[in-house]
Amino acid sequence: MCETPKEPEATDASQAPEEPAATGKATINYDDFCKLDLRVGTITQSESHPNADRLVVLQVDLGDHTRQIIAGIKAYYEPEALVGQQIIVVTNLAPRKMRGLESNGMLLAASAEEGETLTDVVVLAPSKAVPAGSSVG
Repeated sequence: MCETPKEPEATDASQAPEEPAATGKATINYDDFCKLDLRVGTITQSESHPNADRLVVLQVDLGDHTRQIIAGIKAYYEPEALVGQQIIVVTNLAPRKMRGLESNGMLLAASAEEGETLTDVVVLAPSKAVPAGSSVG
């Protein structure tokens, strides 16, 4: 879990990465990663978004409360098949309107691409059931 080390390691500015990571995205430090609040959630309801072909509207139990999360995974998952599944959720992401409905978090998923074509999306989940709201990190 993200805890501040009691004795921070000395850093040498010459060892800092000068280029972005291999993914082309900027390298972040440990403190930036610790800003994320990742939790396990259990999907309690799932339905197609009424105003979008690719979006699914999820109700996700996070232990002490339920959140609505909208995800662009309809091409890869039937909404009703998601009910009961556990997922990993970024819970401290600012709310965002998506085609008229508010999303209050983001699920984590892995995607496979061939060239510029997205070929598969896999929703990330714990390997065994844990209580909803469990911290990830």
